[in-house]
Amino acid sequence: MKVISLGWGIQSFTLAAMVALGELEPVDVAIHADTTHELLATYDFARRWAPWLEARGVRVVTVKPEKTSVVNQWGGVMIPAYSETQNGGVIRRQCTGNWKIAPMRRWLQTNRNRQPVEMWLGISLDEVQRMKDSGVQYITNRWPLIEKRMSRWDCRLWLDRHGLEIPPRSACVFCPFHSRSEWRDIRDNAPTDWKRAVEVDEAIRKARPPYDLFVNVQRKPLPECDLDGEIERGQLRLWDEECSGICGV
Repeated sequence: MKVISLGWGIQSFTLAAMVALGELEPVDVAIHADTTHELLATYDFARRWAPWLEARGVRVVTVKPEKTSVVNQWGGVMIPAYSETQNGGVIRRQCTGNWKIAPMRRWLQTNRNRQPVEMWLGISLDEVQRMKDSGVQYITNRWPLIEKRMSRWDCRLWLDRHGLEIPPRSACVFCPFHSRSEWRDIRDNAPTDWKRAVEVDEAIRKARPPYDLFVNVQRKPLPECDLDGEIERGQLRLWDEECSGICGV
């Protein structure tokens, strides 16, 4: 069973579009694991382009997690927030496993009919450090963009050549891996998403006293962060820490 992990970002949409246009072999299904916290632009893109994929033979299925709260019932924070007091580190990330991987695997266990799964992940050539095994026997990960020697920029060029829209990066509105420029774009152009991110940033500090937790690497309340400078200060490398290959693509 061949499956695309469809995050509706540039790389995973490129994979699905390549299948739709016959540049890659057919797959059985493209699964979107919807965290329910995606950027509104991502949901808008998915609404417009899922029918296009379906019309060209790519079945699109959306799955959702059973629980979506950023703060769980025990007061634990699900996202890899930055800590001011825990040696300046990052707390353990639980969001990808609970909100994306688990719902996708539940669907596969119900629908794969004991078939082994070949999982296509949208990791591109410039992100080879994110490649890893699935960790379960019935799923074998595959990275077609790396096989084709395609970078994220190559995906943009491919989409442009075929007259297809460039999607926004797929990520939760409050994702701590956002770069400075991505945070700035949300603040300036997506007021509803920005409001949600600020609310979550405030909520995680109330959830885990005495720890000071923040969604931004500057370790300040989000409205107080300097998002207008040109220097990213290493923030562009934060996605290297997302090694599942499911987020941000």
